[in-house]
Amino acid sequence: MARQPTSGDRPTVKDVAASSGVSATTVSRVLAGNYPVSTATRARVMKAVRELDYVINAQARALGGGGTKTVAFIVHDLVGPAFAYVGQGVEQQATAEGRLCLVCTTHGDPERELELIELMREQQAEAVVLVGGGSNNRSYVERMTQVARALDKSGSRLVLCGRPPLDPDVPATVVEYDNEGGAYAITSYLISLGHRDIAFLGAGEPGHMTIDGRLRGFERAHDAHHLPVTPQPARAITFDRESGYQATRDLLARGQKFTAIFAATDVVASGVLVALRESGLRVPEDVSVVGYDDIPLARDLTPELTTVHVDHEDLGRTAVRYALNRDRHAMNQHTVVGTHVVIRNSAGPPPKPTRTRSGK
Repeated sequence: MARQPTSGDRPTVKDVAASSGVSATTVSRVLAGNYPVSTATRARVMKAVRELDYVINAQARALGGGGTKTVAFIVHDLVGPAFAYVGQGVEQQATAEGRLCLVCTTHGDPERELELIELMREQQAEAVVLVGGGSNNRSYVERMTQVARALDKSGSRLVLCGRPPLDPDVPATVVEYDNEGGAYAITSYLISLGHRDIAFLGAGEPGHMTIDGRLRGFERAHDAHHLPVTPQPARAITFDRESGYQATRDLLARGQKFTAIFAATDVVASGVLVALRESGLRVPEDVSVVGYDDIPLARDLTPELTTVHVDHEDLGRTAVRYALNRDRHAMNQHTVVGTHVVIRNSAGPPPKPTRTRSGK
């Protein structure tokens, strides 16, 4: 049986050494796994660790160069389903790579985002993964460029997940999805059904990379089919159910003409469906509705939502895998994950115009 600790209630390396009959240096080498030790010696040390219920001092081990490597995951919030699934992918891959995953939230505050990145650099995180759309603001981009270079200098890596790249000479890993292409495809699908008056609900704060990309795809599809873009609501919305609901009520109150609504996210689309139903409008018979993301909610709505599929978990896994297994001499990495339209029951041809009694 192992000797009981002699240096207080909490066992120390010296206690483990005394119990296993080796030096404290040998115990440290066994625990760090960074020095060759015989199998028999390792077995005695680990037996003593178990019997004494010894807990490694993580801070001391980190100072000695044997600390647990970490991956930081910085996101707007943990409520948004798309963010949650990306985070799950990040955590899965970090665990598979033998890393600890740290999760931080910004709540949409760019200053807090930059502060968290700096904190993770101080904590020597091996990779700092930023998830979701950032800002196109010049000052923000310049500061993010400085952050990327500071992380690189300290041996860490900035990973932009679901965001477009910075300048080509900025050391960063970029894993994004075809945001604009997905919006182009689903808008083209609505146009192919015969829709000409399509409302886009998702105009957030100017310069939001994700929404700017979806709006570009929406407008490009109209241009490709030689159609004018329906004037979009001036009301900025957040990407939740209530905003989708209120924005749809606003459209109806203004009497704006539309036969289809492209909601910027599936969550926004869920609010759109409620507002239309309360107004006595049927989906898709009277109004077609499509979304973006293809989160599980899309299949639970009534009717099931036609949307753009993004493999969020794969996005997170790919971001971590690329960052941790990159060529150390490569300045940057950039890969684009594809998207595709998932056709369900919420979109159909526009309603036929009502004919007068004379048939005109």
